[in-house]
Amino acid sequence: MSESDEEISLSANALAALQEFQLEEHQRQEEFQKLYEEADRKFLIGKDQTGMELFEEDWQLSQFWYTEKTASLLADALLQGADENTVVAVVSAPSVYAAILKKYGDKLPTQHIYLFEYDKRFELMAGKDKFFFYDYSKPLEFENTLKGKVDRLLIDPPFLNRHCQENSSIAAKALLAPDVGAKTSFGVEKHRMMSCTGERMESIIAEIYPSTKMTTFMPEHANGLSNEFRCYADFEWDEWTFRL
Repeated sequence: MSESDEEISLSANALAALQEFQLEEHQRQEEFQKLYEEADRKFLIGKDQTGMELFEEDWQLSQFWYTEKTASLLADALLQGADENTVVAVVSAPSVYAAILKKYGDKLPTQHIYLFEYDKRFELMAGKDKFFFYDYSKPLEFENTLKGKVDRLLIDPPFLNRHCQENSSIAAKALLAPDVGAKTSFGVEKHRMMSCTGERMESIIAEIYPSTKMTTFMPEHANGLSNEFRCYADFEWDEWTFRL
């Protein structure tokens, strides 16, 4: 085979691979659009996986989905001991919201569970009444409905820098209800605050959330992430304690 023939063969292989990728992407987009038009949340809730397979990570948006184990544990941290009056917000962590839907289904302890997210694709998952568009660069520009009313909050700022962390904290503090030591009807603390972010953000987290501490739980991501991640929280429970 001549050099020119080899180049043509390689180009043909590359073209075939590209066409296959484009076909798969087109099929995925068609399926997503169909679901969006039908607003079929039951499809997502009933899937064997978390429903996240329809939502590819966009690294330009710093999207990295949690492993199923991590997402499930964080879902439990939000809902453990919650009652029908508990208000929950998941901010910039759609894989945790997906885990809540999958794990609890129609047995949710509260119907007041909301997703704040920049990626509008996730309105399909949460539903229009539970989805809030949220841009960390404009931390207070979302509907006022839940400001000062959230009892339990998980936030995962998309970028590991001071500006993103501080802006994210503005939104978190605006959402959270005052912690007055109240308990749910099951005798568990009503207030819970968590931020999952990089280990190197520890000093910044200590500044902006002085009531939180680094915990022993280490969140993991499905496709790997080079930065060491940690969970900072203002409570301990069966699944973690504060790091000494």
